[in-house]
Amino acid sequence: MSQESEKKKRTITEIRDSKHTGEKMVYTSVPDYTSARWAEMAGADVCVVGDSLAMVAHGHKSTIPATMDMMVMHAGAVRRGAPNTFVLGCMPYQSYNTVDRALANASRFMQDADCDAVKPQGGKSQAHILKALVDAGIPTASHIGLTPHTIAMFGGFKIQGRTADAAMKILEDAFAIQDAGCFMLEFEAVPAKIATIISKQLEIPTIGIGAGAGTDGQILLSYDLLGVFTDFKPKFTKRYANLTEVAVDGLRRYVEEVKAGQFPDEEHSYGVNDEECEKFLSMVEKRKQI
Repeated sequence: MSQESEKKKRTITEIRDSKHTGEKMVYTSVPDYTSARWAEMAGADVCVVGDSLAMVAHGHKSTIPATMDMMVMHAGAVRRGAPNTFVLGCMPYQSYNTVDRALANASRFMQDADCDAVKPQGGKSQAHILKALVDAGIPTASHIGLTPHTIAMFGGFKIQGRTADAAMKILEDAFAIQDAGCFMLEFEAVPAKIATIISKQLEIPTIGIGAGAGTDGQILLSYDLLGVFTDFKPKFTKRYANLTEVAVDGLRRYVEEVKAGQFPDEEHSYGVNDEECEKFLSMVEKRKQI
């Protein structure tokens, strides 16, 4: 039996209970079918369809241009690539700015893309949205600290929670998310000590990206950790491979061999019966004489 067929999808209960069992949950953000397959084969607990795909898959400078149509299309591809892995769809910019809109768009993730849960961004200010989603029976998580949808308010990608007052705001956001019924929250770009202190106050698990080792699990973008996306490298990203280097080397050798007439060779070409080939040549010559 293959590793893929043996793998069982993690449940909401298992993810929520990891807070108390001590199991570190591994999340990875994947934008497409192939990277989702890799994540499932590697044993990731959760595949996150992050709106960062606007940057790594579509070349935008931020996550803001991601649309629901874009996200649902990618989420469907991720589900097909990782059928036995929990899939979390991230709600893009302005897709949850009213309760009605949030419910409609979250339902698209669940119905059209077969996601297992959704993740808007925000804490206290979005608590009514989060609660409405949970009350509608949609498993919901949230995202605090550095929230990419509000980077204009922060003046760019800046670490959050470096003062006591700022850290207290993050704590209040975290409690609001928990009280709304969310099963998990994500910290981004928060000092490790602050994230650890806040995480210890909560009953729901915390996932960190640039938030140190004191959270209940970790998330990184697969394209970052594999060295696929190389426009820039965040401080919190560890490179476990450099696929761009491998890919460019392979493509370069392909270009060189085609230019030199070395590819395709006989090994990479289809053959034909000699008698049929001669017959075809005869037919070609007769056609020329018409």
